[in-house]
Amino acid sequence: MGRHFGDLAKIRHIVTYSLSPFEQRAFTNFFSKGIPNVWRRFSGSFFKVAPPLVLTYLIYSWGNSVHEQSMRKNPADYANDE
Repeated sequence: MGRHFGDLAKIRHIVTYSLSPFEQRAFTNFFSKGIPNVWRRFSGSFFKVAPPLVLTYLIYSWGNSVHEQSMRKNPADYANDE
């Protein structure tokens, strides 16, 4: 009934290998190498990413507070109204 999806084209001089999913070890060295690698990558990029994010948050919150202060009405303008 036709060819399988992986065998649609035959390319000469190119050899491909595959490993069955049942023969792979998915969590090999997960605790001994995986967790230290995550920590190394996190600590290496944290100090590059966090300062701009903190600065952006501080500028945004300052801008919102200045906007809220500028939208307030001055009570002295309405002191003598009746």
